[in-house]
Amino acid sequence: MSQATLYLGLMSGTSIDSIDAAAVSFDQGQLKLLGTYTHPISDALRLNILNLSQPGLDSVQLHGETDHLLGHLFADAALALMASLSIGPDDIVAIGSHGQTIRHSPPKTNSIAFSQQIGDANIIAARTGCSVVSDFRRKDVALGGHGAPLVPAFHHSLFSHPQRQRVIANIGGIANITVLPADGACYGFDTGPGNLLLDAWCKRHTGKRYDDKGAWGATGQVDAALLKQLKTHPFLGLEAPKSTGREEFNLAWLESILTDHSLPPENVQATLTAFTAQTLGDAISALDDNIDEVYVCGGGAFNNQLMARLEETLPGSVVSTTDDLGLAPSWVEACAFAWLARQRVLSLPGNLPRVTGASRPAILGALYLP
Repeated sequence: MSQATLYLGLMSGTSIDSIDAAAVSFDQGQLKLLGTYTHPISDALRLNILNLSQPGLDSVQLHGETDHLLGHLFADAALALMASLSIGPDDIVAIGSHGQTIRHSPPKTNSIAFSQQIGDANIIAARTGCSVVSDFRRKDVALGGHGAPLVPAFHHSLFSHPQRQRVIANIGGIANITVLPADGACYGFDTGPGNLLLDAWCKRHTGKRYDDKGAWGATGQVDAALLKQLKTHPFLGLEAPKSTGREEFNLAWLESILTDHSLPPENVQATLTAFTAQTLGDAISALDDNIDEVYVCGGGAFNNQLMARLEETLPGSVVSTTDDLGLAPSWVEACAFAWLARQRVLSLPGNLPRVTGASRPAILGALYLP
């Protein structure tokens, strides 16, 4: 290639299962996915990240070391993808690296708002020889926003339809929705837990990082009393804009509720599946816009039980995955951060104030040169 035309997106989400890397081009603004790579996160590094996410287990030393190690891991993912496509830094305009969230404290009464991601972008730039855009969330927070979710602007650019009322449901560790009315508007918010509780409970009781296709949860029965209690979480009653994370929905919170119940682990898993599906479905059903189509992306798209439960909650909408829109569910978020890097390079806004609550649209991300 004679000049740089490509962008890479690097994403590690709330589930902390892997780093996803995607290489994309934007020919006349149209996204084309050229290649992908998934890089595992070791159990030891994952434990460091989890400890940083819990007050009392974190430290400045652990923060610095984990930031450094993750910087190298993100660089490893980018370099592996570049090698697989036989491309070099001269082919790449910029890498968009979301980093790994270790603490998310959205605006609320008597609290200082911040959102902290790590994964040293200096290391990624130095090792790949590419410009890197990172630190996407904090400008939005500085403008009074939540800094999340950020993917709706990308969803709007890629998935809007002039005749169809759509929702894109991103089910990662946390679930969020992007509402795409046919009139061209766009709004969205976090709805609650996605895979986070499902993964944690599965890991504890089966040793596996996630419930493959929802098979283990399918062996259990939904417990109506537990489900009702889970749905009393205060976050679910908040008005948008709103965002959440591991700080609100975690094993400690789940275990505090389970003291009132005596259930087989598989029944808890089945109930957590219903909890994610119903909180998503309830949020979509409560929208002012009548939704024709719901397209799911993220890891939740591969949980058959979760998808079936979601369909049950939305009998008036077609429920499918973003495969039907031309982009595999696994790669939507990584592509989103490639797109956000492009927005930064072109000095275009990356946030939607109606989504995040920021006072104005803003150019997001800091640029790290090689």
